[in-house]
Amino acid sequence: MAYPDIRPRRLRRSAAMRRLAEETRVSPAELVLPLFVKEGLTDPRPISSLPGIVQHSRESLRKAASEAVGAGVGGLMIFGVPTNEHKDETGSGGIDPGGILNVALRDVIAEVGDSTVVMGDLCLDEFTSHGHCGVLAPDGTVDNDATLALYARMGVAQAEAGAHVVGPSGMMDGQVGVVRRALDQAGHQDVAVLAYAVKYASAFFGPFREAVESSLQGDRRTYQQSPGNIHEALREVDLDVAEGADMVMVKPALPYLDVVAAVRERVDVPVAAYQVSGEYAMVEAAAANGWVDREGVMLETLTSIKRAGAQIILTYWATEAARLLRARY
Repeated sequence: MAYPDIRPRRLRRSAAMRRLAEETRVSPAELVLPLFVKEGLTDPRPISSLPGIVQHSRESLRKAASEAVGAGVGGLMIFGVPTNEHKDETGSGGIDPGGILNVALRDVIAEVGDSTVVMGDLCLDEFTSHGHCGVLAPDGTVDNDATLALYARMGVAQAEAGAHVVGPSGMMDGQVGVVRRALDQAGHQDVAVLAYAVKYASAFFGPFREAVESSLQGDRRTYQQSPGNIHEALREVDLDVAEGADMVMVKPALPYLDVVAAVRERVDVPVAAYQVSGEYAMVEAAAANGWVDREGVMLETLTSIKRAGAQIILTYWATEAARLLRARY
């Protein structure tokens, strides 16, 4: 046989052949769409640093949820954005059944029911006047154990609003165990816990803070993880699984693909990764300048996250990507 004897290009010679031989394929059912709902809005409000993404009114949230389900998206993660007058030192609006997040969860469940997985972000940062993920001690630090008591109540409130999954994201020690016990004691044994087990103190969160109108004073480095640490991240994963996490998440995704892969090797529960606001915004900005192929980069980044080991991907492109993937396959 004439050199070269081995010709890998045979499996790349046509679109049909490439599809047949493709090793990693993202499914719409693996995508979760984060959605922001702002208290008091009558029309959706664009978020300047997240082109194409909006703060929803309750009505537009229901429509977006229905569109996502129609596209085949596997889940929805709901974030509530209260008005400033409904923020306080303890984030009580996140626990109030009439608070925007719990109202929105009921709205979405009424709209889509069990046709997708409805998730609630379980954190106080959107609801506190100081913008931290927990209550503050007299010295200004975040009081871990006092915060846990509120997370327990918040988890139950979300379950009672109909959430299928609660996502403790505040990075408090013991948060998963406290929420799991509270759910079980309140009769919500079937509500799953998606643990934000690995959440770095990242510079990629900037646009999100605009989206939720963050009141943050200072930073979150005393509870979110250092970007240079992977062994610490794996320890947190072990603790969350031991406390009863049904799924674990790595956030952000693209800068931490090595962490996603390490977590996948570590656990036997589903692994999620959150393609955060800064990741989305960078691609959108580059595409707006004509520097990259927007749809190509969108799908390539999602594939890289799946290839690293994430079974579930939270992404602001979820509905659009789901439509593109369905058309492709």
